[in-house]
Amino acid sequence: MNARGALAGCGVLVSRPRAQAAVLADALRAAGGKPFEFPLIDIEPLADTSAVAGADLDGAALAVFVSANAVRHALDCLLPLRDWPAALPAATVGEQSAQALRARGVTRVVTPLHRYDSEALLELPELSAAALAGRRVLIFRGDGGRELLGDTLRARGAIVEHITCYRRLPPRDGAPLCAALRAGRLHALTITSSESLRNLTVLPGLDCLDALQALPLFAPHARIAEQARERGFSRVIETAPADAGLLAGLTDYFSSHPCDLNRPT
Repeated sequence: MNARGALAGCGVLVSRPRAQAAVLADALRAAGGKPFEFPLIDIEPLADTSAVAGADLDGAALAVFVSANAVRHALDCLLPLRDWPAALPAATVGEQSAQALRARGVTRVVTPLHRYDSEALLELPELSAAALAGRRVLIFRGDGGRELLGDTLRARGAIVEHITCYRRLPPRDGAPLCAALRAGRLHALTITSSESLRNLTVLPGLDCLDALQALPLFAPHARIAEQARERGFSRVIETAPADAGLLAGLTDYFSSHPCDLNRPT
């Protein structure tokens, strides 16, 4: 069965932030699926961007961008003020973010080839103690988030500066998600970060968590898949990385578990 046949009529939660949701949503539509876009993390710009604008790029050994949102919000602030230093390499966790950096004129970009997470980034020689001990590293990120990158690089002797360039907010009301479920518009969930998973399980107004936990949940990373199981989701499918991995996992699953839009939810 081809992708369009496997996913025909399947309602799939797309939980990425709005700016990153279109690629997966479009791929699902092309495959005959019906994406339900409900961001489990909202991204907002900072009211005060002076810290971003004042980031000291000159003399830094490396600039790390934790996501495509970090690329967009940091460079939207920095590039109108100055050119990116040609000698300053940038590192990021995924190819989407790497492409966003190159599109903005950052030519020296390092990123993992097969796994898109902080652990894989830290395995690169450009982030080793030999490369960074005693040198300054800038980490552009949202407010809060994992401390693994900064803590590990400090342990390797780097001088780490965190620069917050956007805010991450949880959704305010889970009622639209439950309404979609009860209307038969949801047959699967895609969850692409631990924070999204956490936001889903504590979402205000979500009175259908038990029903959601019974749906197949697709996660492109082992850590997210394990956390989903720990949080009570009974059908967790770990896929290959990124949107392509999610689409392949959905297609494979629904090839043998056809959607039935009329089944009770």
